[in-house]
Amino acid sequence: MSVVLYDFTLAPSPRRARILLAEKDIAHETVQIDLMKAEQLGDAYRAINPSCTVPALKLESGTVLTENIGIAAWADAVKPEPALLGSTPEEKGLVLSWNARIEFEGFMPIAEVLRNTSKGMVGRALPGPLDLPQIPELAERGALRLTRFFDMLNARLKGRDFIAIDRYSFADITALVCVDFAKWVKHEPKPEHADLLRWHAAASARPSAKA
Repeated sequence: MSVVLYDFTLAPSPRRARILLAEKDIAHETVQIDLMKAEQLGDAYRAINPSCTVPALKLESGTVLTENIGIAAWADAVKPEPALLGSTPEEKGLVLSWNARIEFEGFMPIAEVLRNTSKGMVGRALPGPLDLPQIPELAERGALRLTRFFDMLNARLKGRDFIAIDRYSFADITALVCVDFAKWVKHEPKPEHADLLRWHAAASARPSAKA
């Protein structure tokens, strides 16, 4: 049995897993779960991941990992180089801290805008098996938070090539996907975010970014 990635090419979360696996050069099979057809809610996929989300990574043992940070931890353990979660205790702390911050300050407000304004997500304001109503006020708050998020990343990247440590890490993967995802809700870095735009161009040029 080989490693299997349950994916949906258009979605941002499984893109993080694809970039990670490409950077680590970890061989795997891919199974597409069509979110547009709600395949994630079907019985077949629920048996794999009851949370009804992608990505999910089924290991050779049969264990299924359903969160990007868990997939990254497994990948760094089975193939230590490149150490995308950091090598030293300090590096590991920095990578995980910045990754969490990007998820909270970037991914969350994007999701607030998208899931609370999209006509296709009426009654589906959160991913997973539960049907939940949209809350327009969350979309307004998310838009305000995104402006601050770009300012924060730009400040962090002043004089730096990478976000968390002095080389490419999982935090850079998360930030790259997040900045690209923000375009879905018509938000992107402005010309004054010069350091963020410089970093984004470099990160986008890596072969793994096309995974």
